[in-house]
Amino acid sequence: MPPSPRPSFPRGQNIPEDACCEEHREPLRLFCEDDQALLCGRCFRPEEHENHVVNGVREAADRYRKLFQGILNTLKKKLEVAKSILADEQERMVMIQGEEQDFKEMIESEYRIRFRLMVEEEMNVQSQQGCIFNPSMREDNQNQLMEFATELKEKSQETLQNARCSVERSESLLLQCLEPAQITDLSLCQVTGMSGMLKVLQRAVTLDPNTAHPCLVLSEDRRSICLRNVQQDVPDGPGRFIFEATVLGVESFTSGRHYWEVDVEKATRWLLGISEDSGSGHSDLPTAARDKVLLIGSRMGTNYTFWVFPPLKKVSLRGEQMHKVGVFLDCKYGQLSFYDVTDRSLIYNFSSLTFRGAVRPIFSLCIPTGGTNSDSLSICCPHVASCDVTVSPQASSA
Repeated sequence: MPPSPRPSFPRGQNIPEDACCEEHREPLRLFCEDDQALLCGRCFRPEEHENHVVNGVREAADRYRKLFQGILNTLKKKLEVAKSILADEQERMVMIQGEEQDFKEMIESEYRIRFRLMVEEEMNVQSQQGCIFNPSMREDNQNQLMEFATELKEKSQETLQNARCSVERSESLLLQCLEPAQITDLSLCQVTGMSGMLKVLQRAVTLDPNTAHPCLVLSEDRRSICLRNVQQDVPDGPGRFIFEATVLGVESFTSGRHYWEVDVEKATRWLLGISEDSGSGHSDLPTAARDKVLLIGSRMGTNYTFWVFPPLKKVSLRGEQMHKVGVFLDCKYGQLSFYDVTDRSLIYNFSSLTFRGAVRPIFSLCIPTGGTNSDSLSICCPHVASCDVTVSPQASSA
């Protein structure tokens, strides 16, 4: 004889207390966990429910109520975490969009620099050889640069498309694994190559001892600085740095294009860039921070981390040893570029800078908070004669 049909109730509704078995007309007081069925006393046959878990209805209801409440609480917590992560991802997307624009502008600025230097290099070669202008040579060089620009654009678009896809998928992924979307860091994208004209524009920059912080020891040729823990007895002056282990270059630039290289291999934390020549007051007063454009490097083992200012932001992380940093300044177009000379790649590029007057190279090491520090850096000598110079050397008493 087949088992009699068991009463079932719509999901989500409570079981009436006076519910009765349709076959035996007796109260349903038992619940079989294995068959998920309500039973009356007469329905419960040992041969049908052998080894089954059978409990009273109230006991089973209490157990399931606690079980569902626990699941509900877990889901609520998971939902809050998902909302929090999703909000973070949305903030990251806004930040990535800003980084995308900065990255595009940096590529465009570097492309313009290389194009202008390429044109000048071509003109210099023709002038030295006494050649007649060759349009086909110009066209070939332009095609090479256009291919370079297209390649950079494709790389940046590919990276950003991957980033967008990751963020778009994050909403559904968060509900599954509650982990932030993996987004490619734009700072890891490198713009490789350096123009040969930079070496032609390289300047013989020297250091101004009248601006050097007392902790800095200058070499006799005024091309190197070394950090010491004990301050030297030096005369105070209006241009001397008193809060930072910093020194300015003697040369000040008002126009033209200029390039210099700095050996940073023996420094763990350093700062390079340009500073507007205020000509009055101490050079490192807080109010003068806006007059500096800086690249800040920090080495931990063989890993380098870079920040730029202004505004202060992290721009790159590199895992290879770096020996030299190249600095290129174009006063006319307001551009300042920093290069990793070791692997011939761009670190960062500032564009559309406005200078109110002359600017001077700036060099700085980090004063240790404790212990000893023997960091040093050196300005590299040019390998070729400089040209296209508009330099105003500072008087020794400046």
